[in-house]
Amino acid sequence: MLKNVAAVLLDEVHPFELGVLCEVFGLDRSDEGLPVYDFAAVSAEGPTLHTHAGFTISTPYGLERLDEADLIAVTTGGSYPTRGYPDELLESLRRAVDRGARVLSVCSGAFVLGAAGLLDGRRCTTHWRHVQALARRHPRALVDPDVLYVDEGPVITSAGTAAAIDACLHVVRQEHGPEVANKVARRMVIPPHRDGGQAQYIERPLPRTPCDTVGDVLSWMERHLDREMTVEQLAARAHMSPRTFARRFQQETGTTPYRWLLRQRVLLSQQLLESTDETVDAIAGRAGFGNAAGLRHHFLRTLGTTPNAYRRTFRGPVRDVA
Repeated sequence: MLKNVAAVLLDEVHPFELGVLCEVFGLDRSDEGLPVYDFAAVSAEGPTLHTHAGFTISTPYGLERLDEADLIAVTTGGSYPTRGYPDELLESLRRAVDRGARVLSVCSGAFVLGAAGLLDGRRCTTHWRHVQALARRHPRALVDPDVLYVDEGPVITSAGTAAAIDACLHVVRQEHGPEVANKVARRMVIPPHRDGGQAQYIERPLPRTPCDTVGDVLSWMERHLDREMTVEQLAARAHMSPRTFARRFQQETGTTPYRWLLRQRVLLSQQLLESTDETVDAIAGRAGFGNAAGLRHHFLRTLGTTPNAYRRTFRGPVRDVA
């Protein structure tokens, strides 16, 4: 049973993410019948640390405190993806896993776990801005860019900021059941579980690469996303055979005509859901998905959420939504 929790701090720690750990594991909610943890903020670099917000944090706890923790949570910080880490910290994390404790990273805290060798051969995640850097720095890690958090045995990794709440509530749910996790979530005035993954939060405009032979066709496709299109029709517009067109398209865009068109349609749908009051059916027609069912299918496959849920997240409730 989870009783002892330690949050590891390095210099330039982000206070919000540290606050998440303090809120979930550091508050005494015994008056509501909720579990109480022995919680400590532990410094890996001296008693006083700087935050990226311009103030300092002091704590009396050093790395020796990690030896008694059931869960060690590594917070995030401004330079974490590129800096080095104290060898004593990395050894403490490895030792904790060996004795059966769990470790949890928040956002770029995953780089610390990677440096300790704890991500090798494991699925993991971090903030979408850092996933490529994490994969490059730790090629043996199985980095998943789309999820809010990953639980791989004793190692739990979470994406940016609010995803730390999702991961922490997941731990509470595992340890004490859904009723306790739901009560903690209500106390924090947050949903106990969020649908989808972080794919819906990623800014992914399609790159504008020089296109010597298919550029005019791309422009035409962008202006007519609501139309049915086949490779044969597009090839005729480019005055090529379908086979040649498909090869040139792949060479100049890095993807197939179908995938390029699908991504453009999803992007247009996202923009319309965020900026207009149009119904989902109307947006599906404008984006070339035909109807709300078609848009929902591709939205789920691409972003891991539904059009209505996406709209609620980025715009709020809208009247007359199909």
